[in-house]
Amino acid sequence: MTDALKQELLALARRSIASRFDHSQVENPHNPEFQPHRGVFVSLHKDGDLRGCIGYIKGYKSIADSVIEMAQQAAFHDPRFRPLREQELPELNIEISILSELLPVTDSDALQIGRDGLYIQHPHGSGLLLPQVPSEWHWDLPTFLTQLCRKAGLPDGAWKDAAAQLFRFEAEVFSESDFLP
Repeated sequence: MTDALKQELLALARRSIASRFDHSQVENPHNPEFQPHRGVFVSLHKDGDLRGCIGYIKGYKSIADSVIEMAQQAAFHDPRFRPLREQELPELNIEISILSELLPVTDSDALQIGRDGLYIQHPHGSGLLLPQVPSEWHWDLPTFLTQLCRKAGLPDGAWKDAAAQLFRFEAEVFSESDFLP
């Protein structure tokens, strides 16, 4: 995706959040580049700390529709945080992750920190960590797998269970801070 398209999606996410405060309509761009159905996560950071992050694992909607919806969900409905206040909006750094298809992991040794995100499905829980998370936290692969299990509310090592399904994916990740002067 070109820088111009990335900036357009970031501006769309910001307009989507702002529309909740000023009650404006968010116009969905009709750019054909934004029509494919892909998994999308929107992450909000304030002062370098996570302030909200919600997304779709799979492509249920177009990229544009997902960005509009997930930006609002991350700002106002992430259960880990109180809803965003209007005065916080200028302090946010918005990050968008556009996911590839989920691929079953057949060899955990082939996973790469920084390239792969992980999703686990287990009868007792599921969870996802985006590809940038282990790099940001300086995790090695065993720590990444342990943290994935914890995110899913599972015991450490549950990813090895016969009932567990482990998937990897890649993501195109970009944020407003990528375009600061």
